[in-house]
Amino acid sequence: MGIVEILLLAVSLSMDAFAVALCKGLALKKINLKSCMIVGLWFGSFQGLMPLIGYLLGSTFADKITSIDHWIAFALLAIIGGNMIKESFDKDEECLDDSLGFKTMIVMAIATSIDALAAGVALKCGGVELWPSVICIGVITFSLSALGVKIGNMGGAKYKSKAEFAGGAILIILGLKIMLEHTLFS
Repeated sequence: MGIVEILLLAVSLSMDAFAVALCKGLALKKINLKSCMIVGLWFGSFQGLMPLIGYLLGSTFADKITSIDHWIAFALLAIIGGNMIKESFDKDEECLDDSLGFKTMIVMAIATSIDALAAGVALKCGGVELWPSVICIGVITFSLSALGVKIGNMGGAKYKSKAEFAGGAILIILGLKIMLEHTLFS
């Protein structure tokens, strides 16, 4: 994976956090820079931490899965992407409360970053460098989440499903690319 693919992966993984940040922005009556930064820091930190954990888990089993690692990367990214696309069609509007407290934010940060854990395993299987990927995922998620709060506060709920759909489609395409590179060109 090159820098373009890593950027696409980072944007795709951040779409869940962006969608939740939009809802958080809708729930907040008044926002300021501090509220945008709080949401961005929570989501960006967890979105960066989870692929690191997944990558380390992938490293533990690397010698056992080398012959099928590209299939694992494809399957994980396709499952994550497919789930995001499915959620984009879900008509249940789950609006969040306006709390930025520890209990609320940690649950949301973990929930939106579980897919990044699986993506970390896929990164290892795809032979991607760890630190540039983790930093890129964290920074992009931070930025898009902080922006999502602002957009959501201005009435951006209409972008939620489109963001999830686009993120899911990109993850599936990246999974296909990894699989095809390893099966057709190796």
